[in-house]
Amino acid sequence: MRAVVQRCGYASVKVDGKNVGEIGKGIMVLFGFLPTDDEKTMDYMLDKVINLRIFDDENDKMNLSLLDVKGDLLIVPNFTLYGDARKGRRPGYSTAAAPSEAEIMYTSLIEKASKLPMKVKSGTFQADMKVELMNDGPITILLDSEKLF
Repeated sequence: MRAVVQRCGYASVKVDGKNVGEIGKGIMVLFGFLPTDDEKTMDYMLDKVINLRIFDDENDKMNLSLLDVKGDLLIVPNFTLYGDARKGRRPGYSTAAAPSEAEIMYTSLIEKASKLPMKVKSGTFQADMKVELMNDGPITILLDSEKLF
């Protein structure tokens, strides 16, 4: 799994002009899936996201997590996180999970996140989404379950 984590003042996702998910202060995260991802991988990545210390404490030091600040979480599927553009100019996506597999993983991830003590919203799988956010900082962190970066 890969994730692009962005600390935000607000974020929203629209599909066909309709707002399908909106949060206030918190984290907007794009997730991409591999065919080998499993429940353990999802648990690891979700735990990593909600416990990243990327929010300021009383001394303006990034020392607090999403849980600490009681922030919101917006989860958006994004297969392009596995785009490979090392050759040519058109990225290939052959390493990403097939849509049928990825949808099952995405649904499972949303179910897991919904049990967390925070507001959780999500994008729509395989939809043409319009994502808007106010990146706060800007703070953007890349995560990879295989620890490639």
